[in-house]
Amino acid sequence: MQILTISPDRYVEHQNLLKQMHQLRANVFGGRLEWDVTITDGGERDQYDDLNPTYILATFGGSRVVGCARLLPAVGPTMLERTFPQLLRDGSLNAKSAMIESSRFCVDTTLSAGRGGGQLHLATLTMFAGIIEWSMANGYDKIVTATDLRFERILNRAGWPMARLGEPVAIGNTVAIAGTLPADQESFEQVRPSNYQSVLSYFGGHTERSAA
Repeated sequence: MQILTISPDRYVEHQNLLKQMHQLRANVFGGRLEWDVTITDGGERDQYDDLNPTYILATFGGSRVVGCARLLPAVGPTMLERTFPQLLRDGSLNAKSAMIESSRFCVDTTLSAGRGGGQLHLATLTMFAGIIEWSMANGYDKIVTATDLRFERILNRAGWPMARLGEPVAIGNTVAIAGTLPADQESFEQVRPSNYQSVLSYFGGHTERSAA
């Protein structure tokens, strides 16, 4: 399983993987979770995909997207502050330059490879490690996100607990919560799978990481 970073200058190069990512988001958020999201041509996307985010993808076999997350600087327009301000105690994120927002995190849990008895899916842990490693490498030490109570429990199981930024709020068919996560070496060591390749390797000036 490999972690791939797709910055705006690589969108065209990896358009097939990005198409899979939007399809995975549609399957998870629109299908399995039944959230109120916009699905067009089989893919889920929203206004924040137009802000040139960096995408973190987990791929299996180098060609199948099994996990994804969207990263945007927290000082710019963010989903948390613009779409879900009710999740913040004072309605404001009070963002600093060392904060990054992670949104639209999901994994393909139908993938049998990487599923262990009672353990979190390998794709989930690989994504966690990839997000933390990318954040540290790019000068961020805190990750902010809007999620739900189910995912908060997954973070706790992974040993990467979230510090809440407000009280849980019922939104649609879920109970949402906002919080911050540390992006530091201790957290990275805690969540990374045993076979995760933590040494950064560069291909054509771009960073890729993998878990065998």
